[in-house]
Amino acid sequence: MIDKVIRIFNIINAIQANPGISAADLAFKCDVNIRTIYRDLDTLNHIAPVTNEGRGTGYRFMGKFFMYPLNFSEQEALAFSLLPSVLDNDKLPPGFQTAYDKVMATHLKEKSRQNSIIEDIAGIIQMGTPAYRKESPNFLQPIIQSILEQRTIDTVYHTQSRNETTERKIDPYYLVPRDQRFYLIGYCHLKQGIRTFRISRFLRADLTAETFDKGDFNIKRHLKNTWSIEQGDKNITFKVRFSAEVARYIKEEELFVHPRMKDQKDGSMIFEVTVNNEKEFIRWILQYGPAAEILEPKSIREALKKQLSEWTLMYQ
Repeated sequence: MIDKVIRIFNIINAIQANPGISAADLAFKCDVNIRTIYRDLDTLNHIAPVTNEGRGTGYRFMGKFFMYPLNFSEQEALAFSLLPSVLDNDKLPPGFQTAYDKVMATHLKEKSRQNSIIEDIAGIIQMGTPAYRKESPNFLQPIIQSILEQRTIDTVYHTQSRNETTERKIDPYYLVPRDQRFYLIGYCHLKQGIRTFRISRFLRADLTAETFDKGDFNIKRHLKNTWSIEQGDKNITFKVRFSAEVARYIKEEELFVHPRMKDQKDGSMIFEVTVNNEKEFIRWILQYGPAAEILEPKSIREALKKQLSEWTLMYQ
């Protein structure tokens, strides 16, 4: 059985290196008869579709199959690394140890390369520090790695609204940049549901060996009608008039929601959108000052008028 496994690895390498190789050449490389190669190709075809399009064309893989990188999961890598300890060394065929060493070396090299890439990415992304801290640990690297490898993270998280620190396991799904900060969306084991976490509020984030599956989770569906990152429970439709001076810049905004925009003859623009968190949307509107006028809903318009009156009294 071990002989066959090693031989199939050799066949994969040979076909990758020489697309169109003949069965006779494969038999010569593997030092077996051609009938054995045909049986091995039948076995291989169950995991990697091999084609032979006609006489003299030889064998090649269909589609984009390629064995390198190995892309072992942690569990697969552990299982493979233990293989020599569970086999009888006296019964191992010649060449097994060197083949095993090459496979493990390839895995470790790819793993090291992936970690290096993640380190580079995390280093390129610059994050701020909360005003109340002199320093803030950057947990982007383990979080990015856990997302790519679909591994659960062990965390300590501070919830600012309740001034509460908790230990919790999280299955990280997506990183979302918003307003000069990053948020993590994932499944919280403590709350048993999808939650949003601000990266700067993590006090610890460690990878575990546990893996997860996102199932049918859809980020676009999850963030539907969410203006920025905080989700509300009631949809509100806003109608805003933007002046000609800022209208062209509004069209460049990158949003999760899909607004309806209508240009006016004077160069201004009517902007309509439905969101589930009015506070986030109003904060966004206020940055444009008098260049953005809320037309609807009337209740929000009146509330903003009241707020502006209070500000006027404050600065008298």
